[in-house]
Amino acid sequence: MIVCYAAGDGLGHLTRLRAVLHTLRREGPVTVVTGSPFAADPRVAGGWRVVETADLAALRPDEVIVDAFPAGLRGELARLPPGVPTTHLARLLLWDAYRPLLPADPVRFDRTYVLEELDPAHDAYLRTVSDEFAPLALTDPPSEPVDVAGWLIVHSGPDAETLQLVAYAEDMASAERVRPPMTLVSPARPDGLPPHIAHLDVYPAGVPGPDVERIITAAGFNAVRQFAPWRDRHRMMPFPRSLDDQYTRAARARSRVPR
Repeated sequence: MIVCYAAGDGLGHLTRLRAVLHTLRREGPVTVVTGSPFAADPRVAGGWRVVETADLAALRPDEVIVDAFPAGLRGELARLPPGVPTTHLARLLLWDAYRPLLPADPVRFDRTYVLEELDPAHDAYLRTVSDEFAPLALTDPPSEPVDVAGWLIVHSGPDAETLQLVAYAEDMASAERVRPPMTLVSPARPDGLPPHIAHLDVYPAGVPGPDVERIITAAGFNAVRQFAPWRDRHRMMPFPRSLDDQYTRAARARSRVPR
């Protein structure tokens, strides 16, 4: 059994795990340790066993995968079950903010997969605690495209951010003097969403249909990665996070737009 440690309350960790398990062709039972309410959605974690807190050794894993935070979200992951293969999934962090959470006796990994460019100090640290260190390009499981016309706004919340993204899209349309139909893909229709904005609860939302003219998202890891093939029509509005550096990620993605 694979045990995936994905502490956090959002959707990003679970989407990333789906892609990692698909990319690495990991099969068999999966238990995910997470507090995310999205784990209850069978579209997200279909077939996975989900637990909120657990002694990892008590789960008797054949492999442990630790997502994003090498010592857990709050530094709570001080040790891993001995004798069990361990994998860490590394993405961009605000390393100076996270570093104080590291234990004095660091957690070691058999391998670390680097999913995007890291802060140099973060990169250097993980090299010292990993027996193997390699990049990994993720591929998502096959899914149906989100087949809508016009502009597509994608965000899993919170509602205040979703409404900010909608306002950003409407400001762009006004500045460009266009009136495209707009569709929000989000787990729930937020209160205050303008009535002319359509709403869809679709998961996953990583493949736009042929009639999608523009994509508007935040600058989380999955959104930037999944919409990279459509970078020319993708617009990002980064949000502040305590540990995720959305501003650097968005700046990097914008610099790669073909001229």
